[in-house]
Amino acid sequence: MPMINPYLNFNGNTEQAFLFYKSVFGGEFVTFQRFKDVPDLPGAEDMSASDLEKIMHVALPIGDDNILMATDVLESFGHPKVSGNNMSISVSADTAEEARDIFDKLSKGGKIEMPLEEAFWGALFGMFTDKFGVQWMVNYQQDEE
Repeated sequence: MPMINPYLNFNGNTEQAFLFYKSVFGGEFVTFQRFKDVPDLPGAEDMSASDLEKIMHVALPIGDDNILMATDVLESFGHPKVSGNNMSISVSADTAEEARDIFDKLSKGGKIEMPLEEAFWGALFGMFTDKFGVQWMVNYQQDEE
């Protein structure tokens, strides 16, 4: 079965965002590559020193089978970042405590859209936009008794 891995675009702050996400989820980056590190990158000779320091690709495993990935989009390459509401990342926690911990840490400095609370489908659920403009949903499906 195919895996779904969210891929995020940032406007120059990918490194800051992913250091934050790593502080929440733990683990180690499997890839952390700057534009300057890419051999034979087309157009590199025309890139500013600032753009060369930006993140070409970063990958952070979360859990056993998920990888959160991202890049800095470069307007100099004709790729402007457009923020919108077309992307959310859904995190399914293993315990209520884990759901609360993830929700509290990731939402810090962001905007809570729906507090983490009991939902009508029997889950502990909440939604927010983090301080980097990424929309998240946290869900813990409680056991039926």
